[in-house]
Amino acid sequence: MVSMLQASLRAPATKIITPLCRLLLRMGIGANTITVLGSLGTIVSSIYFFGRGKLFIGTIVITVLVLTDLLDGTLARLSPSGPSTWGAVLDSTLDRIGDAAVLGSLLYWFMKKNDDLIPVVIVAIVASGLVSYIKARAESLDIKCDGGFAERTERLIILLVATGFSGLGVPYILAIGVWTLAIAATATAGQRMWIVYQETK
Repeated sequence: MVSMLQASLRAPATKIITPLCRLLLRMGIGANTITVLGSLGTIVSSIYFFGRGKLFIGTIVITVLVLTDLLDGTLARLSPSGPSTWGAVLDSTLDRIGDAAVLGSLLYWFMKKNDDLIPVVIVAIVASGLVSYIKARAESLDIKCDGGFAERTERLIILLVATGFSGLGVPYILAIGVWTLAIAATATAGQRMWIVYQETK
């Protein structure tokens, strides 16, 4: 159901941004450039805003920057040379670094105020990394390992909704979001391990 929802949202979004992507290509701006700029912006914004506890404005800025994922994918498809292996690896690598920066900056802010959520954020960071690692390792062995309860998109939505509403003063929402993220990421890592197990039986 999650993949169906993502597909239903991706099609209209792609239709909207395609003219912008064509303009960027005419200006000589390619997918890899957008990938790097978007990721650098996410990292810097996470450190600056989340690391200082400025959750609402940080959420707005990071959300806009994360949406560059839509641009670079469409740019790669529209490019005369098409998607490249290097571009795919670059995109995946910088996505992981950006995600770590978002959660790491939130962890830093929690550590500054000695928050009880510190262990939960650490679990979320480790489990989120495992979700990506298990898929990459499985696919290196020619085992398809897609799906799971909370892929990257779902994890970002959970976190950014929580930080955004927390920045607006909604009580307990950040704790709920961080706990949900940690549990969802852990469950997804388990699901992917099960997928690999089933495929190798």
